[in-house]
Amino acid sequence: MAFIETPSNPEFCDQNRAAAGHIPNFVTTFAARPAVYEAWKQLNGAIKQSMDLRRYELATLAAASALKSSYCCLAHGQVLADKFYTAEEVESLVGGPANDPVDRAVMDFARKVALSADAVTQQDVDDLKALGLTDADVLDVVLAAAARAFFSKTLDATGTQPDSAFNGLLPESLRKNLTVGRAIHSG
Repeated sequence: MAFIETPSNPEFCDQNRAAAGHIPNFVTTFAARPAVYEAWKQLNGAIKQSMDLRRYELATLAAASALKSSYCCLAHGQVLADKFYTAEEVESLVGGPANDPVDRAVMDFARKVALSADAVTQQDVDDLKALGLTDADVLDVVLAAAARAFFSKTLDATGTQPDSAFNGLLPESLRKNLTVGRAIHSG
């Protein structure tokens, strides 16, 4: 499930049980540093609050797929498939460009932020603004992608595998397409 062992923290784990009733593997990983997890939830919540949820999920999926984070791709791909797209449409978002030019530009930008933020240029920002995004919208995409980099890298560097619950939550084809890095936990 992970490369590191964390101390038993049943109270923390119970407080962060998933809506489906299981304790996500990432919660177990953060059990050694509950204050960091609480700070993450606060930061991520503040970022999501300022954004349209669909755009947040698109930027997050783009950053997670660029970083090869199966856990985050599966979680955010599931949100997109549950709330905004068909499973087939979500598969195409991971494997290729979005159909909508604004969505495509947002996802391309989020990938660039996640992989090489130092290469972002004024032209990249101007291109988004030409499609109707404001400076605040661009900042939101940057924040979503940068925050995803923290969370994805933490999970992957600790060897935290995606929850086995994803096996029953997503159609097989979508699940395979969203598994871009670490395999789903088999237990």
